[in-house]
Amino acid sequence: MKSRLVRQKFLDFFRSRGHEIVPSAPMVIKDDATLMFTNAGMNQFKDIFLENAPVRHPRIADTQKCLRVSGKHNDLEEVGFDGYHHTMFEMLGNWSFGDYFKQEAIGWAWEFLTEEIGIERDRIYVTYFEGDPSESLESDLESLGFWKRWVEGDRILPGSKKDNFWEMGDSGPCGPCSEIHVDLRSEEERRNKDGRELVNKGDPLVIEIWNLVFIQYNRTADGNLTALPRKHVDTGMGFERLCMVVQGKTSNYDTDIFQPIIGAIASLSGRAYGSDDRGDVAMRVVADHLRSVAFAISDGQLPSNTKAGYVIRRILRRAVRYYYTYLGLDKPFMFKLMPALIESMGDVFPELVAQRATIERVIHEEEQSFLRTLAGGIKLLEQITADLRQKNEKTVSGKTAFELYDTFGFPLDLTELMLKDQGMNVDRAAFDREMEAQRERSRSATAVRTDDWVSVGPDQEEEAFVGYENTRAIVRMSRYRKVSGRDRELYHLVFNTTPFYPESGGQVGDTGYIDNGIERIPVINTFREHGLVIHVTERIPADVNLPFEAVVDRGLRMNTASNHTATHLLHQALREVLGRHVEQKGSLVNPDYLRFDFSHFRKMTDDEVRQVESAVNKKIREGLPRDEMRGVPVGEAIRQGAVALFGEKYGDRVRVIRFGDSVELCGGTHVDTTGQIGLFKILSEGSIASGIRRIEAITGEKAEAYCLQLESKMKLLEKLLNNPQNIVDAVESLLKEKSALEKKVEEFNRRSTESFRNELLRNRKQVGDLVLITGKPEGPVEDASLIRDVAFQIRNEVDNLYLVIGAVIHDKPHLAVMISEKVVREKKLHAGEIVKKASREFNGGGGGQPFFATAGGRSPENLSRAIDKAAEFAYLAATKKEG
Repeated sequence: MKSRLVRQKFLDFFRSRGHEIVPSAPMVIKDDATLMFTNAGMNQFKDIFLENAPVRHPRIADTQKCLRVSGKHNDLEEVGFDGYHHTMFEMLGNWSFGDYFKQEAIGWAWEFLTEEIGIERDRIYVTYFEGDPSESLESDLESLGFWKRWVEGDRILPGSKKDNFWEMGDSGPCGPCSEIHVDLRSEEERRNKDGRELVNKGDPLVIEIWNLVFIQYNRTADGNLTALPRKHVDTGMGFERLCMVVQGKTSNYDTDIFQPIIGAIASLSGRAYGSDDRGDVAMRVVADHLRSVAFAISDGQLPSNTKAGYVIRRILRRAVRYYYTYLGLDKPFMFKLMPALIESMGDVFPELVAQRATIERVIHEEEQSFLRTLAGGIKLLEQITADLRQKNEKTVSGKTAFELYDTFGFPLDLTELMLKDQGMNVDRAAFDREMEAQRERSRSATAVRTDDWVSVGPDQEEEAFVGYENTRAIVRMSRYRKVSGRDRELYHLVFNTTPFYPESGGQVGDTGYIDNGIERIPVINTFREHGLVIHVTERIPADVNLPFEAVVDRGLRMNTASNHTATHLLHQALREVLGRHVEQKGSLVNPDYLRFDFSHFRKMTDDEVRQVESAVNKKIREGLPRDEMRGVPVGEAIRQGAVALFGEKYGDRVRVIRFGDSVELCGGTHVDTTGQIGLFKILSEGSIASGIRRIEAITGEKAEAYCLQLESKMKLLEKLLNNPQNIVDAVESLLKEKSALEKKVEEFNRRSTESFRNELLRNRKQVGDLVLITGKPEGPVEDASLIRDVAFQIRNEVDNLYLVIGAVIHDKPHLAVMISEKVVREKKLHAGEIVKKASREFNGGGGGQPFFATAGGRSPENLSRAIDKAAEFAYLAATKKEG
C-alpha cells in the first residue's frame, strides 16, 4: 500500500465519521510566543483547548507537517542513526472538541488499524495511564475498560505519568493518554520474547505509532489540577511509522516516502545505499533534513543566526557536514534533490512546487557558505593540531573546541572525527562546561516568569477587535497577569473588547493608553496570544472593575497604516515591473518605515527601482479608495485574485483588501484612500538570502523630511562648489583632481621610501656576524606603512640583518625592529621582546613576531634613546657568539 493511499484512507475513514478535513497549518509558527515550530498536530487547535476560540467543527481530522528539533521534543541528534527518528514528520490526527470521548476514539483507532489498514491484531499492544498517587491522579480505568472490548488483556499495559499523561506545558490543558504500539519483529523473535516486555523500552521494532490523548484537566501555574467543563480528544499518529508498518519495512527510510530522495542521493553521490554504514547514516540525515529545510523555507522562514532561522540553518549545516564527511561531497548538493522531494510529497503539499525555485536558491547559497566555513575550520584545526604536536600533547582544550564551534560554526563531532584520525581528542568535559555556561547565559538573559491569569470580569468577546472603525472604545477588564523578567515587571491586560490592533502579519501592535477619569495608564504594546488580544502595561489599575476608555495613539496608527498600505502597492508594483514570479517573503510595518522581502533572482537595477517607486507614487496620486470585504470564504477570495502568502494560516473566512489592482488577504490596518499616504520613497534594495531581496522605504511625513534633507544637502554642496551650472560635472572634475594628486603623493612616497632605504643601507655596520642598520627619516612621517615597507625591502636585500628604525608619526614616537629569520633562530632573538624593552625609553609598549615587531609611545624626544637601546641587543648577541 503506497503512502499516498495510506494517508487518503485515514482522511476518508474519519470523513465518513463526521470529521471536517482541514489542511495542515504552516510548520513555522508566527503568532505564538511559546513556539517557533509546529511540533504536534494539536498546535493549531491550542486556542480551542484553552477556550480562547469558538468550536466551529466539533470533529476534525488532518495531516499536519511538524518539526521537532529543540526544547522538550528534540530528535535532531538521533536522526540518521535509526530508522524512525525524524526532524520533519507528518502527524495524522483526529480531534473531538467537546463531542465524542474515549469510547469512540479507542474503537475507531482499533477499527482503522486492523480493518482499514490490515495490521495483524496480535502484533498490537496498547497502554493506559496507571495513575499517580503523588499527584492524586487516579488510574484511567475508563480507557482500560474500553480497550478490553478489542484487545486481549495481556496486550493491555499500564503506563507511567511520563509515558501516559500528556501536558501542553507547565500549565494548561492536560490528561491521560493511551499509546498504540506495534511489534514488527519476526515470528521467531516474537516466540523468543514477548512483545509486552519491549513496549516503551527503546526497541526499534516495537514502536509506538498512535497516541490517543484525553484532555480532561487544566493545570494551573501552582501545579494544581481542575476538571475541564468540556472534554476533548487529541490524537496523533506518525505517518512515516504507519507507512513502515503497512509496507512491511523495518525502517521509515525504506518506505516510498523517503526512497525517491535516497535514490537521488545515491545517484548524485555515486554510492549505493546499504553498502556502507556511515554512508547510509549520511544519506538518511540528508533525506530527512532536506524535508525540514524545504518546508520551512516554503513557509517563509529563511536560515539566519537568530531564533527559528538559526534552527533551520543548524539542520541544514548538519546535513552538509554529513555528506561532506561521509559521502565525500565538497560542492553544493542538497538543492539538486528538490525534484525527488516534490515527487514524494508535492501532490499533498503544493507549496513545495510553487516555491521550488526559491527553496533551491536558498539551500544552494547556504550550502556554499557552510562549505567555505568547513574548509576554513579544517585549516584552523590543522594549525591547532600542529601546535599540539610541537608540545607533544594530544588533547585539544574544551575552550578551543568550543571557540571552533561557537565562533567559526565548526561542529564538535567533526572536530572529534578529524582529531581521532590523528590520534588526538577533545577535552569533552571542558567543552560541555563551556556549552552549559553559554546556555546559562542565554537562560539568564531570557528568563521570564508568567503568573496565572486572574479573572476579573466578562470574557473577551469573540470579535474583540473593533479597531478597524474606532481608535477609542469603552472597555472592561476581563483578566490580567504579571510577567517578571530581565529586572522588569510588566502586566498583560485583556479587555472584553479593544480598539488596539495586536501585532500580526508583520504590523507592529498599537500603543496608547487606558483612562477611567481617575488614572491614565500607558499601553506600551499589543499582541495576540491564543486568540486573546493582550495589552502590555507597566502597572495595573487600582480598581480593575471600573470601565476604561481605551485610546489608541492615532498619529502612530495613521503612520503605520500608511506604511502597510504602501507594502500592498509596492508588492503590486514589483510584480508589474519585475514579473509575476515576485512573491512576498516577509514584511515589517511600523510607524517609522516599512520593510518588504520578496523573491527575485537578481539585484534590481537603478532604473527598476525608479520604475517601482514611480508606480507606487502614481497609485498614491490617484487616491484609490480602500475596498474592504470581510468574512469572505477563503476559496472565493483566492478565485477573485486575492494574493495569499505561503506560510500563513488563514481561517475559513478572510478579510480582503483592495486598492485598485492590488488585492490581498490581510488583517492589518490601512488608509481610507491611497492619497493619505502622501509620498513613497525607497531607501534601499539588497539581498538577504539567495533569491530573496529586501526593500526598505518610508512614506508620508518621513518621506517628505527625507527629501527636504536631500535638498538641503544639495544646496550646501552647490554653495561649497561656488554654485556651478552643473553640479555633477563639478564633482567629477574634483574627483579627477583628487586622483591626480593622489598619484603625485604616491610617487613622492615612493621616492621618499627609496631615498630613506638607500640612506639606511649606506649606514650599515658589521657587528660580529650581524649587519646592524639603524636610523630614522628626517622630519615626521605620515604613515607607518612607510617604515614597514622599507624594513621588508631591506630584509630581502641583506643577510644576517638586524634593523632598527625609528620615526615620529603624528607627534608620537614609533619603533620597528626587523631581524633575519636565520639570526632569530641562531641567536635566540625575538623582535617582539626587544621592542617591548626598548619602547620603555619613550613611555611606550608594543610587540610582534620574532622577526618583525613595532612599538609606539608618548615621548618623541626620547626616540633616539629607544633606537640605541634596541641596537644594544645586536652588540650583545654578536659578543655572545664570538665568546
